[in-house]
Amino acid sequence: MSSKTIPLRVLIQKLRKLGFTGPYEGGKHEFMAKGSLKLRVPNPHGSREIHVSLLREILRQAEIDFDEWGKI
Repeated sequence: MSSKTIPLRVLIQKLRKLGFTGPYEGGKHEFMAKGSLKLRVPNPHGSREIHVSLLREILRQAEIDFDEWGKI
């Protein structure tokens, strides 16, 4: 794993630790849910890793601080 990517499975595991459920099928992308919040999860491609810039955008939408994310 490069320092600029994170495995998709790690993203899902950490979101579950934060109370999200899923992923669920939903149109073009799977999503995870927490209360009324639905968070789109990237489709797995090739290496099944996502770039840190996409991770930051996902965390922003989930209202999760990037620094706190690193402590999980």
